[in-house]
Amino acid sequence: MESRLRSVTEHVEHVLALVEPLPAVASDLVDADGAVLAEDLYARASVPPFESAAMDGYAVRLADLPANGAPVTLRVTGDVAAGAGPAAREGIGPGEAVRIMTGAPLPPGADAVVPVEHTSTGRFVAGASRAESSVTLTRRPRAHVRAAGEDVTEGELLARAGSVVTAATVGALVASGTVRVPVRRRPLVAVISTGAELVPAGGGLGPGQITDSNAPMLAAAARAAGADVVRPGPVPDDPDALRAALDVAVRASGVDLIVTAGGVSAGAADVVREVLAASALGAGGVTDADVATVAMSPGKPQALARWRGAPWLALPGNPVGAYASFELFVRPAIDRLRGLGGSGEVLLSQGGNAEPAVRAQRYLPGRAYLSLRTATAWSSPAGRLQALPVRVVDGAIEPAGSHHSLAALAGADGLALVPPDVEKVRAGDVVQVLMLR
Repeated sequence: MESRLRSVTEHVEHVLALVEPLPAVASDLVDADGAVLAEDLYARASVPPFESAAMDGYAVRLADLPANGAPVTLRVTGDVAAGAGPAAREGIGPGEAVRIMTGAPLPPGADAVVPVEHTSTGRFVAGASRAESSVTLTRRPRAHVRAAGEDVTEGELLARAGSVVTAATVGALVASGTVRVPVRRRPLVAVISTGAELVPAGGGLGPGQITDSNAPMLAAAARAAGADVVRPGPVPDDPDALRAALDVAVRASGVDLIVTAGGVSAGAADVVREVLAASALGAGGVTDADVATVAMSPGKPQALARWRGAPWLALPGNPVGAYASFELFVRPAIDRLRGLGGSGEVLLSQGGNAEPAVRAQRYLPGRAYLSLRTATAWSSPAGRLQALPVRVVDGAIEPAGSHHSLAALAGADGLALVPPDVEKVRAGDVVQVLMLR
């Protein structure tokens, strides 16, 4: 067990040490959008596989075009449409031209394409047998011709391991001959709230009860981070009930990560802390228990462990603290399970009011951190990183409300990250903001 004040950076490192990228699975490329590649992928074929027209026009021999750009009349001998086979691509001789469409293979003998708008008619004329170039034509080799492999060359690296498959990735890989790709499977995350006062959303509230908002909020955040989620439901302040819920998550659902909210402080009914403490006596399914007091506000009480081998991140019950903890600790863990490139998280400068209040030293993929000026002043707790919900107004930031308020979080554009050595943020200071939208 550990109770000393731990920096946010140190806690991130402890979190990442708990998890490893999940095994790779084969996926049809068209179904892999949003997944993370497990291997570097290379083009299996060149794109385009043949010389082709880059514009609708006439395929010509450069030798037939006057060097001074003077008009010239050429005899049209045929048409080549996109998708035409070799039989439809007869060569052209001196003084000849072939009508050609964008993407169609270049006929043998042709070494340039004259766009149709550069001809005397400016359009294709049905039945026409002659084509006249305009004086604006530039005599340029390979004009409007796409070379074989101009877009993608066979063997070219198209996507790196650890990158997310996007629509553009799918397009490039499919065009170059890839059908199936190795990706990391989506992590399965169990989200569990603890507290005798909690009632599932939609349930009737009795005296002293509140609706469980943490589990739905964290589940939504986990899905947005690329995970699938199971929610066993809120657990009362009973160690056996928590152990049973953890067993359901691990044994029945086979989760890759457990996230709990609440019960990790030093109160008499803090059930997570009680279950973790039992591991010191060799009881239960807990291993690697690590209770920490992290130098952040809100979100100071944190804990790490494994439950029957599954990584377990225990977050505080304060909703804003739970959400900030998700962004700073849980999301990096999910990113690593997914196999995303990168291995660090934000953090932190020696700042002070004379310089930007926070500098990002390390990043995880997909995170947006902006350095923004403050529109107003506020205080920050000494010795702790403050994660404050803020909104952007006319390019500057201001607190969205109380740092413990769900309404402030719902209306926030980001979390201002004020470093531990700053106790007073002044209007006009520059603060690093983790953007939420």
